[in-house]
Amino acid sequence: MIAAEEFAQQGSNAQLSLAYELQDGRSVLTRREHYGPLLVQKPFYPEGDAVCHTILVHPPGGIVAGDRLRVNLIVAADAHALVTTPGATKWYRSEGAFADQHVKVKLADGARLEWLPQEAIVFNRAQARQTISVDLTGDACYLGWDILMLGRTAAQEKFSEGIYQQVWQVTRDGVPLWLERGQLNGASSLMAAPAGLAGCSVTATLIAVGNAWNAALVGACRAIPAGGDARVAVTALPQVLSVRYLGHRVEDAKRYLQSVWRELRPHYFGRMVQTPRIWST
Repeated sequence: MIAAEEFAQQGSNAQLSLAYELQDGRSVLTRREHYGPLLVQKPFYPEGDAVCHTILVHPPGGIVAGDRLRVNLIVAADAHALVTTPGATKWYRSEGAFADQHVKVKLADGARLEWLPQEAIVFNRAQARQTISVDLTGDACYLGWDILMLGRTAAQEKFSEGIYQQVWQVTRDGVPLWLERGQLNGASSLMAAPAGLAGCSVTATLIAVGNAWNAALVGACRAIPAGGDARVAVTALPQVLSVRYLGHRVEDAKRYLQSVWRELRPHYFGRMVQTPRIWST
């Protein structure tokens, strides 16, 4: 029999594939396939039939060394899905093996997706790697964020060892619109350097790709206060609006990004914000 510690170090494979379609004016989860500990609860419709809210669940509650998680999201023409998580994702420490999560998104012409997971907590000595790949067709629209807390600050733990790698790429009709590749090394001097994270333990990014932004929208986003001594930036690229946050409190980061989302959602999706109830539990 394999000891629990040995099993954890071996890691596990898990994959979840979801497909959404618009049927008689209702965005419907038409395909749900999974193996391993990765699944979704039933779809929710807190704002009517047009938007299908889905909660992605990883029952183990954390990602350990050697884990390989795959999430595939396919949204058909004119369907609209919002995907979130019930709580923080935890990347546990490792003795050397990487844990890996890959989110792959494919949006048809006119499709809309809001990828809004709750924060990820990277434990000290974690070896973590995340890839987010988004492929848009025609006038599909995507808004997604990533909120990262380095170390367990509530337990006075700093991310002083370990590695967190991330690749985030977005294409439209095969043309690259956004490609970000980075690595955070807990032992690097850049963690404290002004040109790096400046000693901050929380970093977050939001990107929106869809209807062309305008000066009023960008100005409204730039006017949103970040709170405390956090640093924020809003960058308007030809087809991408990106928002950055750097600070010390994950609650402030979440509050700030939700405020930005509140400004962006009417422009990109033609709808006011409907906050998932799971965020309040």
